[in-house]
Amino acid sequence: MSKPELIANEDAERAYLVGIEVQQVSAPFSVADSLSELALLAETAGLEVVGQTFQRLRKINAKTFIGSGKLEQIIDEISLLDVNVIVFDEELSPRHQRELEKQFGETIRLLDRSALILDIFAQHARTSEGALQVELAQYEYRLPRLTRQWTHLARQAGGGGARGGSGGVGLRGPGETQLEVDRREITRKITKLRAALEQVRSHRRLHRTRRQGSGMQLAALVGYTNAGKSSLLNALADSDVYAADQLFATLDPTTRRISLPNYSDVLLTDTVGFIQKLPTTLIAAFRATLEEVVEADLLLHIVDVSHPNALQHIDAVEDTLAEIDAASMPRILVLNKIDLLEGPLPQLPLVDNYRSVVAASALEGEGITDLLSTMRDVLAERDTTLEVLLPYHAGSEYSKLYERGYIRQQSTDENGWLLTLSMPKQVSNYYLKFAIDSTEST
Repeated sequence: MSKPELIANEDAERAYLVGIEVQQVSAPFSVADSLSELALLAETAGLEVVGQTFQRLRKINAKTFIGSGKLEQIIDEISLLDVNVIVFDEELSPRHQRELEKQFGETIRLLDRSALILDIFAQHARTSEGALQVELAQYEYRLPRLTRQWTHLARQAGGGGARGGSGGVGLRGPGETQLEVDRREITRKITKLRAALEQVRSHRRLHRTRRQGSGMQLAALVGYTNAGKSSLLNALADSDVYAADQLFATLDPTTRRISLPNYSDVLLTDTVGFIQKLPTTLIAAFRATLEEVVEADLLLHIVDVSHPNALQHIDAVEDTLAEIDAASMPRILVLNKIDLLEGPLPQLPLVDNYRSVVAASALEGEGITDLLSTMRDVLAERDTTLEVLLPYHAGSEYSKLYERGYIRQQSTDENGWLLTLSMPKQVSNYYLKFAIDSTEST
Protein backbone atom coordinates (compact mmCIF):
# COMPACT_ATOMS: atom_id res chain seq x y z
CA MET A 1 0.00 0.00 0.00
CA SER A 2 1.51 3.27 -1.04
CA LYS A 3 1.69 6.09 1.42
CA PRO A 4 -1.10 8.62 0.71
CA GLU A 5 -0.20 12.10 -0.46
CA LEU A 6 -1.22 14.49 2.29
CA ILE A 7 -1.60 18.24 2.14
CA ALA A 8 0.53 19.91 4.78
CA ASN A 9 -1.59 21.02 7.68
CA GLU A 10 0.06 23.24 10.25
CA ASP A 11 -2.86 22.63 12.60
CA ALA A 12 -2.57 18.82 12.48
CA GLU A 13 -1.96 17.16 15.82
CA ARG A 14 1.49 15.59 16.16
CA ALA A 15 1.23 11.86 16.80
CA TYR A 16 3.61 9.31 18.27
CA LEU A 17 2.97 5.59 17.64
CA VAL A 18 3.64 2.71 20.03
CA GLY A 19 3.64 -0.98 19.11
CA ILE A 20 4.40 -4.17 20.97
CA GLU A 21 5.53 -7.69 20.17
CA VAL A 22 4.66 -10.30 22.80
CA GLN A 23 6.95 -13.32 22.95
CA GLN A 24 5.38 -16.70 22.14
CA VAL A 25 2.25 -14.99 20.78
CA SER A 26 1.75 -15.60 17.08
CA ALA A 27 0.72 -12.51 15.09
CA PRO A 28 -0.15 -12.44 11.37
CA PHE A 29 1.61 -9.10 10.85
CA SER A 30 5.12 -8.19 11.99
CA VAL A 31 5.26 -5.31 14.44
CA ALA A 32 6.98 -3.18 11.78
CA ASP A 33 4.24 -3.86 9.19
CA SER A 34 1.51 -3.26 11.73
CA LEU A 35 3.06 0.08 12.75
CA SER A 36 3.33 1.09 9.08
CA GLU A 37 -0.37 0.42 8.70
CA LEU A 38 -1.07 2.34 11.91
CA ALA A 39 0.83 5.31 10.45
CA LEU A 40 -1.45 5.23 7.39
CA LEU A 41 -4.49 5.10 9.67
CA ALA A 42 -3.17 8.06 11.69
CA GLU A 43 -2.57 10.12 8.54
CA THR A 44 -6.00 9.18 7.21
CA ALA A 45 -7.42 10.55 10.48
CA GLY A 46 -5.58 13.83 9.90
CA LEU A 47 -2.68 13.32 12.31
CA GLU A 48 0.96 14.08 11.56
CA VAL A 49 3.13 11.14 12.61
CA VAL A 50 6.40 12.46 14.06
CA GLY A 51 7.79 9.37 15.76
CA GLN A 52 7.24 5.76 16.75
CA THR A 53 8.65 2.97 18.87
CA PHE A 54 7.92 -0.61 19.85
CA GLN A 55 8.81 -3.00 22.63
CA ARG A 56 9.23 -6.76 22.78
CA LEU A 57 7.58 -8.11 25.91
CA ARG A 58 7.36 -11.46 27.64
CA LYS A 59 3.85 -10.42 28.71
CA ILE A 60 1.68 -7.32 28.88
CA ASN A 61 2.35 -5.16 31.93
CA ALA A 62 -0.76 -5.43 34.09
CA LYS A 63 -0.63 -1.78 35.07
CA THR A 64 0.93 0.26 32.25
CA PHE A 65 0.69 -2.15 29.27
CA ILE A 66 4.36 -1.54 28.37
CA GLY A 67 7.38 -1.73 30.64
CA SER A 68 8.28 1.13 32.98
CA GLY A 69 11.59 1.78 31.21
CA LYS A 70 9.95 2.05 27.80
CA LEU A 71 7.26 4.29 29.31
CA GLU A 72 9.89 6.71 30.63
CA GLN A 73 11.63 6.71 27.23
CA ILE A 74 8.35 7.60 25.48
CA ILE A 75 7.62 10.42 27.94
CA ASP A 76 11.06 11.92 27.23
CA GLU A 77 10.70 11.58 23.44
CA ILE A 78 7.22 13.06 23.19
CA SER A 79 8.40 16.09 25.12
CA LEU A 80 11.24 16.64 22.66
CA LEU A 81 8.98 16.07 19.64
CA ASP A 82 6.17 18.30 20.92
CA VAL A 83 3.65 15.45 20.61
CA ASN A 84 -0.09 16.01 21.14
CA VAL A 85 -1.36 12.47 20.58
CA ILE A 86 -0.04 9.01 21.44
CA VAL A 87 -1.52 6.07 19.53
CA PHE A 88 -1.08 2.48 20.68
CA ASP A 89 -1.27 -0.25 18.04
CA GLU A 90 -3.46 -2.45 20.26
CA GLU A 91 -6.80 -2.01 21.97
CA LEU A 92 -6.12 -0.83 25.49
CA SER A 93 -8.20 -2.08 28.38
CA PRO A 94 -10.01 0.56 30.46
CA ARG A 95 -7.47 0.01 33.24
CA HIS A 96 -4.49 0.51 30.92
CA GLN A 97 -6.16 3.56 29.40
CA ARG A 98 -6.67 5.21 32.79
CA GLU A 99 -3.16 4.48 34.04
CA LEU A 100 -1.44 5.66 30.86
CA GLU A 101 -3.48 8.87 30.87
CA LYS A 102 -2.14 9.54 34.35
CA GLN A 103 1.45 8.88 33.23
CA PHE A 104 1.30 11.05 30.10
CA GLY A 105 -0.63 13.90 31.68
CA GLU A 106 -3.69 15.92 30.72
CA THR A 107 -2.02 17.67 27.77
CA ILE A 108 -1.57 14.42 25.82
CA ARG A 109 -4.49 12.73 24.06
CA LEU A 110 -4.24 8.94 24.28
CA LEU A 111 -5.73 6.74 21.58
CA ASP A 112 -5.52 3.07 20.76
CA ARG A 113 -5.95 1.43 17.37
CA SER A 114 -9.68 0.87 17.90
CA ALA A 115 -10.35 4.50 18.82
CA LEU A 116 -8.38 5.65 15.79
CA ILE A 117 -10.37 3.44 13.41
CA LEU A 118 -13.61 4.63 14.97
CA ASP A 119 -12.51 8.23 14.42
CA ILE A 120 -11.80 7.53 10.73
CA PHE A 121 -15.19 5.88 10.33
CA ALA A 122 -16.84 8.92 11.93
CA GLN A 123 -15.12 11.20 9.42
CA HIS A 124 -16.06 9.06 6.39
CA ALA A 125 -19.67 8.10 7.16
CA ARG A 126 -21.74 9.91 4.54
CA THR A 127 -25.24 8.57 5.17
CA SER A 128 -27.49 8.72 8.22
CA GLU A 129 -27.21 4.94 8.59
CA GLY A 130 -23.43 5.06 8.57
CA ALA A 131 -23.40 7.89 11.09
CA LEU A 132 -25.73 5.93 13.40
CA GLN A 133 -23.54 2.84 13.18
CA VAL A 134 -20.34 4.70 13.94
CA GLU A 135 -21.90 6.71 16.76
CA LEU A 136 -23.13 3.53 18.44
CA ALA A 137 -19.70 1.91 18.13
CA GLN A 138 -18.04 4.99 19.63
CA TYR A 139 -20.35 5.10 22.63
CA GLU A 140 -19.99 1.36 23.30
CA TYR A 141 -16.21 1.64 23.08
CA ARG A 142 -15.97 4.70 25.30
CA LEU A 143 -18.49 3.82 28.01
CA PRO A 144 -16.19 1.52 30.04
CA ARG A 145 -13.29 3.95 29.55
CA LEU A 146 -14.84 7.06 31.04
CA THR A 147 -12.45 9.12 33.13
CA ARG A 148 -12.39 12.77 34.08
CA GLN A 149 -10.77 13.47 30.71
CA TRP A 150 -13.74 11.83 28.94
CA THR A 151 -16.69 13.57 30.58
CA HIS A 152 -19.58 15.11 28.61
CA LEU A 153 -18.99 12.56 25.83
CA ALA A 154 -22.71 12.61 25.04
CA ARG A 155 -21.98 15.80 23.09
CA GLN A 156 -18.86 14.44 21.38
CA ALA A 157 -19.14 10.82 20.23
CA GLY A 158 -19.75 10.69 16.50
CA GLY A 159 -20.96 14.28 16.58
CA GLY A 160 -24.30 12.89 17.74
CA GLY A 161 -24.99 15.56 20.31
CA ALA A 162 -24.56 18.28 17.70
CA ARG A 163 -26.90 16.53 15.26
CA GLY A 164 -29.76 15.62 17.51
CA GLY A 165 -28.65 14.82 21.03
CA SER A 166 -30.15 16.15 24.19
CA GLY A 167 -27.61 18.98 24.30
CA GLY A 168 -26.69 18.18 27.90
CA VAL A 169 -26.45 15.45 30.48
CA GLY A 170 -29.22 16.50 32.83
CA LEU A 171 -29.25 17.34 36.53
CA ARG A 172 -27.29 15.34 39.05
CA GLY A 173 -29.03 13.43 41.75
CA PRO A 174 -27.84 13.52 45.37
CA GLY A 175 -24.30 12.23 45.63
CA GLU A 176 -23.88 11.59 41.90
CA THR A 177 -20.54 12.32 40.28
CA GLN A 178 -20.20 13.75 36.80
CA LEU A 179 -18.92 10.37 35.59
CA GLU A 180 -22.07 8.65 36.86
CA VAL A 181 -24.24 11.19 35.07
CA ASP A 182 -22.29 10.70 31.87
CA ARG A 183 -22.50 6.92 32.12
CA ARG A 184 -26.25 7.06 32.54
CA GLU A 185 -26.67 9.47 29.64
CA ILE A 186 -24.46 7.42 27.31
CA THR A 187 -26.28 4.22 28.25
CA ARG A 188 -29.55 5.92 27.33
CA LYS A 189 -28.12 7.02 23.99
CA ILE A 190 -26.84 3.50 23.26
CA THR A 191 -30.33 2.15 23.81
CA LYS A 192 -31.80 4.77 21.49
CA LEU A 193 -29.22 4.13 18.76
CA ARG A 194 -29.74 0.38 18.92
CA ALA A 195 -33.47 0.90 18.43
CA ALA A 196 -32.85 3.16 15.43
CA LEU A 197 -30.49 0.64 13.86
CA GLU A 198 -32.99 -2.16 14.44
CA GLN A 199 -35.39 -0.16 12.28
CA VAL A 200 -32.68 0.04 9.62
CA ARG A 201 -32.20 -3.70 9.89
CA SER A 202 -35.93 -4.31 9.45
CA HIS A 203 -35.96 -2.00 6.43
CA ARG A 204 -33.05 -3.91 4.89
CA ARG A 205 -34.79 -7.21 5.60
CA LEU A 206 -37.88 -5.98 3.74
CA HIS A 207 -35.80 -4.92 0.73
CA ARG A 208 -33.98 -8.26 0.82
CA THR A 209 -37.28 -10.14 0.80
CA ARG A 210 -38.49 -8.13 -2.20
CA ARG A 211 -35.22 -8.77 -4.00
CA GLN A 212 -35.45 -12.50 -3.36
CA GLY A 213 -39.03 -12.50 -4.61
CA SER A 214 -37.88 -10.91 -7.86
CA GLY A 215 -35.40 -13.73 -8.41
CA MET A 216 -32.39 -11.42 -8.54
CA GLN A 217 -29.29 -13.03 -7.09
CA LEU A 218 -26.90 -11.00 -4.95
CA ALA A 219 -23.12 -10.93 -5.02
CA ALA A 220 -21.14 -8.98 -2.42
CA LEU A 221 -17.65 -7.50 -2.57
CA VAL A 222 -15.52 -8.08 0.52
CA GLY A 223 -11.87 -7.40 1.14
CA TYR A 224 -9.19 -5.62 3.08
CA THR A 225 -9.45 -1.84 3.11
CA ASN A 226 -7.98 -0.21 0.00
CA ALA A 227 -7.99 -3.49 -1.96
CA GLY A 228 -9.92 -1.77 -4.77
CA LYS A 229 -13.49 -2.94 -4.14
CA SER A 230 -15.17 0.29 -5.22
CA SER A 231 -13.00 0.50 -8.33
CA LEU A 232 -13.94 -3.07 -9.20
CA LEU A 233 -17.63 -2.29 -8.72
CA ASN A 234 -17.23 0.60 -11.15
CA ALA A 235 -15.49 -1.64 -13.68
CA LEU A 236 -18.10 -4.42 -13.45
CA ALA A 237 -21.15 -2.16 -13.44
CA ASP A 238 -19.82 0.72 -15.56
CA SER A 239 -20.69 3.07 -12.71
CA ASP A 240 -19.00 5.96 -10.93
CA VAL A 241 -18.99 4.99 -7.24
CA TYR A 242 -16.51 7.10 -5.24
CA ALA A 243 -13.12 5.38 -5.05
CA ALA A 244 -9.82 6.67 -3.67
CA ASP A 245 -6.38 5.28 -2.86
CA GLN A 246 -6.79 5.56 0.89
CA LEU A 247 -7.97 3.52 3.86
CA PHE A 248 -11.75 3.30 4.33
CA ALA A 249 -12.52 5.68 1.46
CA THR A 250 -16.12 4.43 1.44
CA LEU A 251 -18.15 2.98 4.30
CA ASP A 252 -21.74 2.97 3.15
CA PRO A 253 -22.94 0.00 1.07
CA THR A 254 -23.58 0.62 -2.62
CA THR A 255 -25.51 -1.76 -4.89
CA ARG A 256 -25.45 -1.87 -8.68
CA ARG A 257 -27.08 -4.14 -11.24
CA ILE A 258 -24.64 -5.95 -13.51
CA SER A 259 -25.10 -8.19 -16.55
CA LEU A 260 -23.44 -11.60 -16.76
CA PRO A 261 -22.81 -13.21 -20.19
CA ASN A 262 -25.62 -15.58 -21.24
CA TYR A 263 -27.14 -15.36 -17.78
CA SER A 264 -29.57 -13.31 -15.77
CA ASP A 265 -28.58 -9.97 -14.25
CA VAL A 266 -27.38 -9.93 -10.64
CA LEU A 267 -27.07 -7.27 -7.95
CA LEU A 268 -23.55 -6.47 -6.78
CA THR A 269 -23.04 -4.78 -3.39
CA ASP A 270 -19.87 -3.05 -2.21
CA THR A 271 -19.41 -3.36 1.57
CA VAL A 272 -17.17 -1.75 4.17
CA GLY A 273 -13.52 -2.75 4.00
CA PHE A 274 -11.98 -4.93 6.69
CA ILE A 275 -8.68 -4.50 8.52
CA GLN A 276 -6.70 -6.41 11.12
CA LYS A 277 -7.78 -5.80 14.71
CA LEU A 278 -11.11 -4.37 13.56
CA PRO A 279 -12.94 -3.20 16.71
CA THR A 280 -15.61 -5.66 17.81
CA THR A 281 -17.93 -2.75 18.63
CA LEU A 282 -17.68 -1.64 15.02
CA ILE A 283 -18.52 -5.10 13.67
CA ALA A 284 -21.54 -5.25 15.97
CA ALA A 285 -22.72 -1.76 15.00
CA PHE A 286 -22.40 -2.54 11.28
CA ARG A 287 -24.44 -5.73 11.66
CA ALA A 288 -27.27 -4.46 9.44
CA THR A 289 -24.82 -3.62 6.65
CA LEU A 290 -22.83 -6.83 7.01
CA GLU A 291 -26.01 -8.89 6.75
CA GLU A 292 -25.79 -8.12 3.02
CA VAL A 293 -22.68 -10.32 3.04
CA VAL A 294 -24.31 -13.16 4.98
CA GLU A 295 -27.38 -13.14 2.71
CA ALA A 296 -25.43 -13.01 -0.56
CA ASP A 297 -25.39 -15.86 -3.06
CA LEU A 298 -21.73 -15.24 -3.87
CA LEU A 299 -18.82 -13.33 -2.34
CA LEU A 300 -16.05 -11.72 -4.36
CA HIS A 301 -13.02 -11.51 -2.05
CA ILE A 302 -10.88 -8.69 -3.45
CA VAL A 303 -7.15 -8.74 -2.65
CA ASP A 304 -4.50 -6.17 -3.51
CA VAL A 305 -2.10 -8.74 -4.93
CA SER A 306 0.65 -6.11 -5.26
CA HIS A 307 0.75 -5.58 -1.49
CA PRO A 308 3.59 -7.36 0.34
CA ASN A 309 1.12 -8.48 3.04
CA ALA A 310 -1.51 -9.82 0.62
CA LEU A 311 -1.60 -13.22 2.32
CA GLN A 312 -2.04 -11.63 5.75
CA HIS A 313 -4.83 -9.46 4.33
CA ILE A 314 -6.63 -12.59 3.12
CA ASP A 315 -6.34 -14.13 6.58
CA ALA A 316 -7.67 -10.98 8.27
CA VAL A 317 -10.72 -10.92 5.98
CA GLU A 318 -11.31 -14.63 6.54
CA ASP A 319 -11.25 -14.06 10.31
CA THR A 320 -13.86 -11.31 9.99
CA LEU A 321 -16.07 -13.43 7.72
CA ALA A 322 -15.95 -16.19 10.32
CA GLU A 323 -16.91 -13.67 13.02
CA ILE A 324 -20.07 -12.67 11.11
CA ASP A 325 -20.94 -16.32 10.27
CA ALA A 326 -20.12 -15.95 6.57
CA ALA A 327 -17.20 -18.37 6.44
CA SER A 328 -19.18 -21.01 4.52
CA MET A 329 -20.30 -18.66 1.74
CA PRO A 330 -19.16 -19.63 -1.79
CA ARG A 331 -16.65 -17.11 -3.07
CA ILE A 332 -14.22 -16.14 -5.78
CA LEU A 333 -10.76 -14.82 -4.93
CA VAL A 334 -10.04 -11.77 -7.10
CA LEU A 335 -6.36 -10.86 -7.29
CA ASN A 336 -6.70 -7.16 -8.04
CA LYS A 337 -4.10 -4.54 -9.04
CA ILE A 338 -2.06 -6.89 -11.25
CA ASP A 339 -1.00 -3.74 -13.13
CA LEU A 340 1.08 -2.81 -10.07
CA LEU A 341 2.58 -6.27 -9.65
CA GLU A 342 6.31 -6.64 -10.15
CA GLY A 343 7.21 -10.15 -11.20
CA PRO A 344 4.99 -13.22 -11.62
CA LEU A 345 1.60 -13.67 -10.02
CA PRO A 346 2.09 -15.17 -6.53
CA GLN A 347 0.58 -18.54 -5.73
CA LEU A 348 -1.72 -17.99 -2.75
CA PRO A 349 -3.14 -20.97 -0.85
CA LEU A 350 -6.93 -21.25 -1.03
CA VAL A 351 -9.22 -21.95 1.88
CA ASP A 352 -12.42 -23.96 1.67
CA ASN A 353 -15.37 -22.56 -0.31
CA TYR A 354 -13.28 -20.74 -2.91
CA ARG A 355 -14.65 -21.73 -6.29
CA SER A 356 -12.06 -19.98 -8.45
CA VAL A 357 -9.25 -17.43 -8.62
CA VAL A 358 -9.30 -14.57 -11.13
CA ALA A 359 -6.48 -12.08 -11.74
CA ALA A 360 -7.68 -8.59 -12.62
CA SER A 361 -6.96 -4.89 -12.68
CA ALA A 362 -10.03 -2.81 -11.94
CA LEU A 363 -8.17 0.33 -12.98
CA GLU A 364 -6.99 -1.02 -16.35
CA GLY A 365 -10.01 -3.24 -17.03
CA GLU A 366 -7.92 -6.41 -17.24
CA GLY A 367 -9.61 -9.68 -16.30
CA ILE A 368 -13.10 -8.14 -16.05
CA THR A 369 -14.55 -10.36 -18.79
CA ASP A 370 -13.07 -13.46 -17.14
CA LEU A 371 -14.47 -12.43 -13.77
CA LEU A 372 -17.99 -11.93 -15.16
CA SER A 373 -17.87 -15.38 -16.80
CA THR A 374 -16.58 -16.96 -13.58
CA MET A 375 -19.36 -15.33 -11.59
CA ARG A 376 -21.89 -16.76 -14.03
CA ASP A 377 -20.41 -20.26 -13.77
CA VAL A 378 -20.34 -20.25 -9.96
CA LEU A 379 -23.88 -18.90 -9.62
CA ALA A 380 -25.14 -21.40 -12.21
CA GLU A 381 -23.84 -24.28 -10.05
CA ARG A 382 -26.68 -23.60 -7.62
CA ASP A 383 -29.39 -23.23 -10.24
CA THR A 384 -32.39 -25.55 -10.51
CA THR A 385 -33.29 -27.18 -13.84
CA LEU A 386 -36.97 -27.36 -14.69
CA GLU A 387 -38.93 -28.70 -17.70
CA VAL A 388 -42.07 -26.63 -18.32
CA LEU A 389 -44.87 -26.24 -20.83
CA LEU A 390 -45.67 -22.55 -21.06
CA PRO A 391 -48.98 -21.81 -22.84
CA TYR A 392 -48.94 -19.28 -25.66
CA HIS A 393 -51.23 -16.92 -23.77
CA ALA A 394 -48.44 -16.52 -21.18
CA GLY A 395 -46.30 -14.54 -23.62
CA SER A 396 -45.25 -12.03 -20.97
CA GLU A 397 -43.82 -14.87 -18.87
CA TYR A 398 -41.91 -16.17 -21.91
CA SER A 399 -40.45 -12.70 -22.52
CA LYS A 400 -39.37 -12.43 -18.89
CA LEU A 401 -37.67 -15.84 -18.98
CA TYR A 402 -35.91 -14.95 -22.22
CA GLU A 403 -34.71 -11.56 -21.00
CA ARG A 404 -33.32 -13.03 -17.79
CA GLY A 405 -31.44 -15.77 -19.62
CA TYR A 406 -33.26 -18.65 -17.90
CA ILE A 407 -34.07 -20.58 -21.10
CA ARG A 408 -31.54 -23.30 -21.96
CA GLN A 409 -33.51 -25.24 -24.59
CA GLN A 410 -36.87 -24.69 -26.28
CA SER A 411 -39.30 -26.16 -28.78
CA THR A 412 -43.01 -25.70 -29.50
CA ASP A 413 -46.15 -27.76 -29.97
CA GLU A 414 -49.84 -26.96 -30.29
CA ASN A 415 -50.12 -26.22 -26.55
CA GLY A 416 -47.25 -23.81 -26.07
CA TRP A 417 -43.50 -23.51 -25.54
CA LEU A 418 -41.63 -26.57 -24.27
CA LEU A 419 -38.80 -25.04 -22.23
CA THR A 420 -35.83 -26.29 -20.28
CA LEU A 421 -35.15 -23.64 -17.64
CA SER A 422 -32.15 -23.10 -15.41
CA MET A 423 -32.70 -20.55 -12.66
CA PRO A 424 -32.29 -19.80 -8.94
CA LYS A 425 -34.42 -22.04 -6.77
CA GLN A 426 -36.45 -19.16 -5.31
CA VAL A 427 -37.51 -18.24 -8.86
CA SER A 428 -38.19 -21.81 -9.97
CA ASN A 429 -40.84 -22.25 -7.28
CA TYR A 430 -43.13 -19.90 -9.20
CA TYR A 431 -42.80 -21.92 -12.41
CA LEU A 432 -43.56 -25.29 -10.82
CA LYS A 433 -47.20 -24.83 -11.85
CA PHE A 434 -46.03 -25.05 -15.50
CA ALA A 435 -43.83 -28.12 -14.89
CA ILE A 436 -44.46 -30.94 -17.37
CA ASP A 437 -44.40 -33.65 -14.70
CA SER A 438 -45.22 -31.30 -11.77
CA THR A 439 -41.91 -32.20 -10.15
CA GLU A 440 -38.52 -30.55 -10.01
CA SER A 441 -35.32 -32.04 -11.28
CA THR A 442 -31.89 -30.70 -10.48
